Amino acid sequence: MKNVSVLAILGIVLCALVFWLAGCSGYYSQPGETAAEGHRRHLRNLSVNHQNMMRDLDVFWLSDKPSQATIMKID
Repeated sequence: MKNVSVLAILGIVLCALVFWLAGCSGYYSQPGETAAEGHRRHLRNLSVNHQNMMRDLDVFWLSDKPSQATIMKID
């Protein structure tokens, strides 16, 4: 029984090592992408996420459209 569990653990470690060395982990990189391009992509994603969050907060607080409470226009 001990041999089976040791072999199972060794098999799992070996598979993890093979996938790690082969690059199949999908760790935030794309083929042919430099470090600078990856950094710019991360910054762009952060910016888009921030814009979407601010838009959602505006909708939540009802500040996304002008109020219809008065007939006067504010310029």
